[in-house]
Parts: sequence; structure tokens; C-alpha cells
Amino acid sequence: MQIEAAVLRAADAPYTIESLDLADPGPGEILVKVAGVGMCHTDMLGRIPGDLVTKPVVLGHEGSGVVEAVGPGVTGPTVGDHVVMSFDSCGGCANCRAARPGACPQMTALNMLAMPLDGTPRATGPGGEPVHTRWFGQSSFASHALGTAHNVVPVVKDVPLDVLGPLGCGVQTGAGSVLISLGVRAGDSIAVFGAGAVGLAAVMAARIAGASTIVALDLHESRLDLARELGATHVLNGADDDIAGQIRAISGGEGVQYALDSTAVPGVVSTAVASLRTTGVCGLVGVGAAEYRLDANLLLMGRTVKGIIEGDAVPHTFIPRMIEMWRQGRFPFDRLVTAYPLAQINEAEADTTSGKVVKPVLIP
Repeated sequence: MQIEAAVLRAADAPYTIESLDLADPGPGEILVKVAGVGMCHTDMLGRIPGDLVTKPVVLGHEGSGVVEAVGPGVTGPTVGDHVVMSFDSCGGCANCRAARPGACPQMTALNMLAMPLDGTPRATGPGGEPVHTRWFGQSSFASHALGTAHNVVPVVKDVPLDVLGPLGCGVQTGAGSVLISLGVRAGDSIAVFGAGAVGLAAVMAARIAGASTIVALDLHESRLDLARELGATHVLNGADDDIAGQIRAISGGEGVQYALDSTAVPGVVSTAVASLRTTGVCGLVGVGAAEYRLDANLLLMGRTVKGIIEGDAVPHTFIPRMIEMWRQGRFPFDRLVTAYPLAQINEAEADTTSGKVVKPVLIP
């Protein structure tokens, strides 16, 4: 079928809106008409020079929409279902069976390579040129996307479908990191480094968990103002001096029990670890850094550094949970969203890169 998609043809090129021929859903595949798709920091990996993400490619991995067709062997989602698309996983390995799909050994192959495991392109351009359309099992910067039964999550129909996409990755990562992976509880203290969509979702989740001290850090005052409104008890500008010392002072001199870094900036991660109390845990969710340097003495005193993928969440259970928290008025993730037509994807990218907006959602 013919679809419209935002195609990235080179790391330094603008997105172009093009007509592509998308294959019919094959075994285990689900065709989704996209209602909205969030732009996530991970999509910026397509901007890294080299062959990390093969071009031409359709990115986008926070799609929501309506099921239009299902391929052979699909059980679960049916035509007409409202769905959110999340990351893909194999569904059969030990980690998937243990409710840890983010740790699936095929995580990279199924999500980061933007192509099916058999290497067969699912979309072509006007001249028959292959276009990669399997980014995080969906490639949803498009009017339609092919997902799988493992990453297409049915949701209730009485909520605004076009803004739900960010629940599939960025918002899930922030909220899941706090509520699932770190297990923040009532009375705990946490510092959240980076107040983008992931960080602000973490702030909202920490408030839901009942954390008594929630410190949000960012370089943009507008995001810190929003963090206050969403539940932060304290905010700090990341450009200030002695951030770790300020956090220790806020938390009674001992340091916070939890820290969450969404920046992947090595110096910021070092500060996050230094902000912890001696039994504290620092979760790392940022993408892009190749190496961190940490003070070994801090770790020897009992602190823990933990890598977290997708909040350690199971999308099929956690996405409906987030929607229910939103319906209860406790998790206003929609306040992070700014809508753009898909044709304005380059403007949306510039606005999120500059910090002007928190979470662009593109409407095909």
C-alpha cells in the first residue's frame, strides 16, 4: 500500500516527506494507521555520522494509532483496536519470559537496525529503492507503520489517541525507572538529572510513589518551572556550582537515596553518583555516551550504578497502568506534548533540540 513517511536519507540531511510502498502485514505483523508519534531523543541516533543507522530510513518509535490489518498468526490485537506501539522484543527468551523484555538479547537486532531479522525490506521508494522501516519494530514517522504482536499494545478507546505515543518509550522509561526499576517508595528521596520528557515523567512518578524529596535538574528554566508544577520539591540549574553538595544539603546532608540520569553526559553522571547517600542507587537511562568515569571510592562505600532499559517495564501491562494514572489525574503526561503536523518534522526536531519544547508529537 502507498503511505506517506518522513524519510531521513543522510545524517546531516533534513527529513523529506515521501510516498513509499509498504508491504502488507506478514506473519506476526500488524498494520497500524498512525494517529500521532512522539519524537524521542533516541531518534537522534540517526543524526550520528557513520553507519549506526542505515539510510534511507523512517525513524519514529513512539507511535499510536488504529489497527487496520493483521498478518497470519497474530493473536491479540484486532482490526479497529486503538493501540500504542513500543519497543520490540522476541517474546520467547529467558528475559522476555521473566518480564524483562527490555533486556531481550535481540534488543539491538529488533530495534536499532531498522530492518527485519531476515533482512527483507518492508518498504520501497518510487524507483523500487529499499527504505528501512523497522526502527524499534515500527518506524512510525509515517501515515502507517508495521508493528508486531510483541510491541503493539491495545488500549482503551475513551482517551485521546494522538497523544498516547510517548507512553511507548520516553514517558515509559522515566516512569518505569522510578516505579519499577528503582522501586521508589513513600518517604524516599530522588534527584532527576535532565528535565526532558524522560526526566519529567520520572518526577511525576516519584510524586505518585510518595517520595518526600524530589530534586529536578536542567539547564532550561522553563523546564524547571514545569518540573515544580509536576511534583518536584526542589529544582536546580545544572550550570550552578557544587550540584552534588547542594543535593546533599537539600537531603539533610547525607545525599539522596536515588538518582536518575537521562542526559548521558559523563560529568553529569559523575555528579549524580556523588549526590547519593552511601546506600543509594543511580539509574542510567541516557543514550549516547561511550564511557563514564566514576570515583571508585564512592562505589566502595555501598553506592550502586544501574543501567535501565525502557524503565524495566513490560509495555503490555505498564502502558495501560500509565493511562489509568492519567485518567485519575495523577500523571498528566499530556502537559509535556506539543503537536506538529508530520510535514513540520524538521521544525519539531529543531524545537526539541533547542529545548523550546519537551515532547513533539507529530500528527500524520
